Amino acid sequence: MSLSLIVKREFVAKVRNKSFIVMTFLSPLLFTAMAMLVGYLASVNDDEVIKIAIHDESGMLEPDFKDTKKIEYVNLSEMPLAVAKEKAAKSYEGLIYVPKVATPLELEKKVEYISDESPSMDFIDGVQDVINDKLFRYNLEQKNINYDEIGKAKAESEIHLSKFSGEESLKWFNEIKIGIGFAFGYLIMMFIIIYGNMVMRSVIEEKTNRIIEIIISSVKPFKLMMGKIIGTSMAGILQFLIWTVLGSGLMLIAANFLGINLTEVGAGAQLKEASENISNWMIYIPEVLSLPWATMLISFLVFFIGGFFLYSSIYASIGAAVDSETDSQQFLLPIILPLMLGVYVGFFTVINDPHGTVATVFSMIPLTSPIVMMMRIPFGVPVWQIIVSVVLLFATFFLVVWFAAKIYRIGILMYGKKPTYKEIFKWLKY
Repeated sequence: MSLSLIVKREFVAKVRNKSFIVMTFLSPLLFTAMAMLVGYLASVNDDEVIKIAIHDESGMLEPDFKDTKKIEYVNLSEMPLAVAKEKAAKSYEGLIYVPKVATPLELEKKVEYISDESPSMDFIDGVQDVINDKLFRYNLEQKNINYDEIGKAKAESEIHLSKFSGEESLKWFNEIKIGIGFAFGYLIMMFIIIYGNMVMRSVIEEKTNRIIEIIISSVKPFKLMMGKIIGTSMAGILQFLIWTVLGSGLMLIAANFLGINLTEVGAGAQLKEASENISNWMIYIPEVLSLPWATMLISFLVFFIGGFFLYSSIYASIGAAVDSETDSQQFLLPIILPLMLGVYVGFFTVINDPHGTVATVFSMIPLTSPIVMMMRIPFGVPVWQIIVSVVLLFATFFLVVWFAAKIYRIGILMYGKKPTYKEIFKWLKY
């Protein structure tokens, strides 16, 4: 049996599977529905106004609490404190209690917020800012310093960013680059986890049903393993393309639908503000288009294939070594850890120093290079580094395939015994 026949068999078996067909068309619908729900809930929360009661016995702070889009302050200072507490407990989110003091300096640690619910840190910071501003003004008055004059003396500088070539550079452009790189790296990671598990389950299923005993009589284990990896990857790519096309179309329809609804409920001001923000971001389009998109897309395809083949060979060997998916859990953590490490290293180091030692080293290590290198490329990576990373990735893939084939060759015919790392190491020596 040739490799092409095995690939065709695996591909057809996957795409004809009912669960594969259902999830291929259902997943974009679920993701779009989730996005619409999140957007709706966010718009509902934006309209919510929290009412906070104030009981200020000193009369010093109440005028400084100004209503915002999110918070409305209600003055209950005329009531006795006990009555104000009772009313606030029934009708308001909480009560800010300011005791009677001789000077504002005594308010530093005497203001109290009373509520059955824990307040957000933003709210607490806002209340503390009001108190701090009051104390700051009072201290300046005691020193005969005019607060308004200090405000006039303040300046807001803005540094101009440019390149050595004389071209203008933009703020936040590094964040856009890391966002694009993170999207590529995250897609590779998710594809490896989802479809690597699919390869493993396929091997376990055939092994459990004893079909493998018939198949192995007419094909070499190595060829069978490679056929499973390639066939599953082709099915995964097809599913991914369908998700991309359907998801993009559904998101456009959902965006138009939500836009109409927002207009109808009177969110015109928000839409106007959003359009102004979009116009500000338009200046980034030329810079985004100037990124090395050809290099990024070609590298994405190469690292996508290399990373998937590398990890899928490990998944296939695990599937051959165990009798059930439950038994495979002990072996999955060592696979997932390098992927998670790649995401965290890429996100926390590349944005600060994309050409630093840590980022460069992890973009060369084959187990993390598909993710970290994709995060670095938008920042401009020397071609020789990309070539070295690709060579190391595929060299490691062939080495891992050689070891995985040894495990696969023995494991697919082993039944009724849970493998250990010691047992698998013995298989490698055969």
